Amino acid sequence: MGIFSRFADIVNSNISSLLDKAEDPEKMIRLIIQEMEDTLVEVRTNSVRAMADKKELERKLVSLEDHCNEWQNKATLALTKQRDDLARSALMEKQKLEDIIKDLKNEQIILEETIEKLTGEISKLESKITETRAKQQSLSIRTQTASNRRDVQKHLHTSRTHEAMAKFEQYSRKIDELEAEADLYANTGNSKSLDQEFAELQAQDEVEKELEKLRKQVSKNLKK
Repeated sequence: MGIFSRFADIVNSNISSLLDKAEDPEKMIRLIIQEMEDTLVEVRTNSVRAMADKKELERKLVSLEDHCNEWQNKATLALTKQRDDLARSALMEKQKLEDIIKDLKNEQIILEETIEKLTGEISKLESKITETRAKQQSLSIRTQTASNRRDVQKHLHTSRTHEAMAKFEQYSRKIDELEAEADLYANTGNSKSLDQEFAELQAQDEVEKELEKLRKQVSKNLKK
């Protein structure tokens, strides 16, 4: 598989769909990231090589154009010396170089298009890697959260937990009974019995009688 077709497969792939089908999503996403990083290295290497080829081609074109100018000058010199044969040969050499220059310029156009394409692919692939790493982090958090919840639920549903909760309810019931008993004693100690209330009424009546008797005695003494 060529680098461009592999790159297209990676960029156009639906990561979420791949993870849904995977038996081990975490392992799958690691493999995907590794594949993308390997492809990114290859794309960058090809981009660097293409840019180096472009510079070398530019230097070659400059050199060939200089040679063309030299043959042009030689043809002009030959004509001034009335050497048509030399002038014709110089122009033929110039024509050969111009044909080469034409081919190299076509190659230069293709090379520039390749560099532009590689640069765009690098940007897309970097974005895809960033997106996939974000999914990896999210997946890791979800996996850890799910694992923690599973452990908690597993612990809550064990027989030991049920036994502990049952004993807790029993202890709570005993405490409720003790508190109710304490309240009963407290209320009993503070309340008056029926006999006590009648005794108090009788005592109050005796006091009133004695008070009335005392008033009469005092009034009688004052009249004397």
